[in-house]
Amino acid sequence: MITTLPSAPRPNPSFSEDLRARLAKLTLEEKCELLTGKTHWRLYARPQIGLREVVVSDGPTGIRGEEVIEDEHSISLPNPTAIAATWDRDLAVKAGSVHAEEAKRHGVDVILAPVVNIQRTPVGGRHFEAQSEDPLLSAEIGCAIIDGIQGEGIGVCVKHFIANDSETLRTEYLSRVSEQGLREVYMAPFEKACTSSGAWSIMASYNRLDDGVESAPAVAHHHLLTEILKDEWGYDGLVVSDWTATKTTVEPALGGLDLVMPGPAGPWSSGQLLKAVQDGLVSEEHIDDKVLRILLLASRVGALDGYEPATPAHAVADADDFIRTLAARAVVVLANKNDALPVPVPETIGSIALIGPNAVNTFVQGGGSALVNPERTYTAKEAFSLAFPNATVEVIEGTRARVNPPTAHADRLTNPVTDEPGIHVEALADDGTVLMETTWQDPDIFSKEPLPHETATVRLTTDIAIPEPGEHWVGAAMPGAHIVRVNDDLVSASDEKLTSDQVYLRSQHRNVPSYGKAVAGGGTARLQAEVQYYTGDNWSHFVRAVIQHIPPEPTSSELIKAAVERAKAVDLPVVIVGTNADVESEGWDRSNLDLPGEQDLLVEQILAVRPDAVIIVNAGAPVILPWLDRANTVLWTWFPGQEGGRPVADVLSGRTEPSGRLPWTLPGSYADVPVPDAIPVGEDLVVDYADGIDVGYRGWRRLGRTPARPFGFGLGWTTWEYADADVRQAPDGGATVAVTISNTGTRSGNEVVQVYLEAPPSDTPRPLRWLAGFANVEVAPGSHARAEITIARRAFEVWDEATHAWIVPSGTYRVLIGRNVEDIRLTATIDQ
Repeated sequence: MITTLPSAPRPNPSFSEDLRARLAKLTLEEKCELLTGKTHWRLYARPQIGLREVVVSDGPTGIRGEEVIEDEHSISLPNPTAIAATWDRDLAVKAGSVHAEEAKRHGVDVILAPVVNIQRTPVGGRHFEAQSEDPLLSAEIGCAIIDGIQGEGIGVCVKHFIANDSETLRTEYLSRVSEQGLREVYMAPFEKACTSSGAWSIMASYNRLDDGVESAPAVAHHHLLTEILKDEWGYDGLVVSDWTATKTTVEPALGGLDLVMPGPAGPWSSGQLLKAVQDGLVSEEHIDDKVLRILLLASRVGALDGYEPATPAHAVADADDFIRTLAARAVVVLANKNDALPVPVPETIGSIALIGPNAVNTFVQGGGSALVNPERTYTAKEAFSLAFPNATVEVIEGTRARVNPPTAHADRLTNPVTDEPGIHVEALADDGTVLMETTWQDPDIFSKEPLPHETATVRLTTDIAIPEPGEHWVGAAMPGAHIVRVNDDLVSASDEKLTSDQVYLRSQHRNVPSYGKAVAGGGTARLQAEVQYYTGDNWSHFVRAVIQHIPPEPTSSELIKAAVERAKAVDLPVVIVGTNADVESEGWDRSNLDLPGEQDLLVEQILAVRPDAVIIVNAGAPVILPWLDRANTVLWTWFPGQEGGRPVADVLSGRTEPSGRLPWTLPGSYADVPVPDAIPVGEDLVVDYADGIDVGYRGWRRLGRTPARPFGFGLGWTTWEYADADVRQAPDGGATVAVTISNTGTRSGNEVVQVYLEAPPSDTPRPLRWLAGFANVEVAPGSHARAEITIARRAFEVWDEATHAWIVPSGTYRVLIGRNVEDIRLTATIDQ
């Protein structure tokens, strides 16, 4: 319980006299109301001071807009890890610029991105949405994206501050992180985003944080939000809560939170914050500081009269072509035996078999708040037909990779009461009284359609057409309390009621259990499901259920056998395996790193007859590839966004070099992963960051384990020599590294020169080796270039927990220059 008010916030020099004069025209009640969202995506206006509504939107890879609807389209960029895989700051700036231009088209002022959390464990559900497992690479690419967005006059909301790096119980767990680990690893990208790129807003995360100084929810953590972010770093931007993360009134207000989202409901609305001020629990100076930050943000995005946003840079003329090139550049070559890549003469290829579940449906974007609705995507067949104009291209499923039963086709559903297409819907009171009846058409039900106030459950009834002979599976998926019947047979019942927050925030509305049974075809099957009706101020009212159906289908062994036969017959077999929306999404973590289904068996059997088959991995986060070293050619293609199959077709046909490098470590075995999960433990639901500063490849080296491919790995399509390293001390305590890079291959190429450090003996813990800098150089065949890499002073510094300060341990540091963390070509030393 708070007994003494914290001191008033420090005056920030960014708050101009004009902003303060506007603030003075508002009453206390008007100021307090500004500090909760007006809607899910809008802030309140104050016309009397020239303030219009500020609009925010989800969309780390595009713009979702205020409602995700079928005719609301957005560009779809490659997933953020793919952008980081280019290790190219200029490309990242341009990606940010494209993103900002799309925000303008949608009337959005602030994009809720980028995610600069660290990829601590490969099973993290939003792994694909972050940049890297390395703090420096995360910071450099994240800040380049910020610079591109804000350079166009659109704000960012960098997230999720902090140590909210996994999804299991993400709204409840307590992250316990050492002071050194927090400063050197998890805060590093946020610090650079705030102090170097000047992010205009930052999102406080769902979790609780114990940093050794204070244990509190991130939205109310005074040491984190006020003492470090606002005072130490001098941050002048807006601190926004993650959606519904704020549960109390006083503690977040004093801790440093500025804006509660979403609105209009919340612990600061309906006079609650106003009363706390009137009761002396929160000072008006705290309120004024928060409102000034909103006004400053509004001035920066042009939402305040008299202020214009930044002059647009318009760094990219053709967004579609840029996205296509960006996705191709991000492709990482994991294997390229016999220089099989690219195909020497694409015009000579007469037949191509695209094999695998992701050849049928390329996974172009991860699930959750990152999901956008592109106007079109290119299928693998379309892309390869364009890239190989003389080839006959066929698509073969090969095996199934689904985790959940598929959604039933709407044209199979009939309302048994009205005999019209769709689902009969009954709103039921607690006593079973039918309050309302209607028909819904979509079998994937996430309905916010208003139902009577007394509604407790919703009964869904539909007849599913199953005319095909053979065995069908009919059922439904839903979270929470339910009763499911198929042909009047009870298949499942539960009285476990969930809250709307539990369903929505854990994304249980997307990855939920299925209940059903097998039935014989030849007619119809009646499905009836009574499902929970979710109510709550934060997310309105909604119903969540999915009608599901599996028709008779070939067995997996039959599919694999057919695929193997076709692979033997064509000029170019291309196997496309990967994850899907059931596997990689916000809201849940994976339980393993396996490719879903029998995709590994498919690859192994095709390689047995066609060792020259090209294997493409369409995934955002690491998966185990047990056949990796038996394949000649393996490409990692990420989530390519709207261009779908075109980037990888461009790579194989020679249009674009795949110059990506892994921004994380690819395990060869799940058992070897240093942090295999982040499951909260104990009554307090603790996620203990016991790995400290040894995250990612640092942990692999500390444990002496060898991955399938190391951090920074990527072959491209040419070869390189390194020579003549020169390392010099910089005046600011950093260093500069120069090295000559020669292209010894036959094609132009882009090399990523990586510089790592190893420390002298010290009383302060250090990683065994860590990334200190990198640079991109493009070199023609037979030519060379001089690469110059800047090593910041911070690369030498450590956070000393005894003095709570940055220090540089003295001694001789080894400077390692190479192609990845293990492939070191040159070494030098520097004294500090």
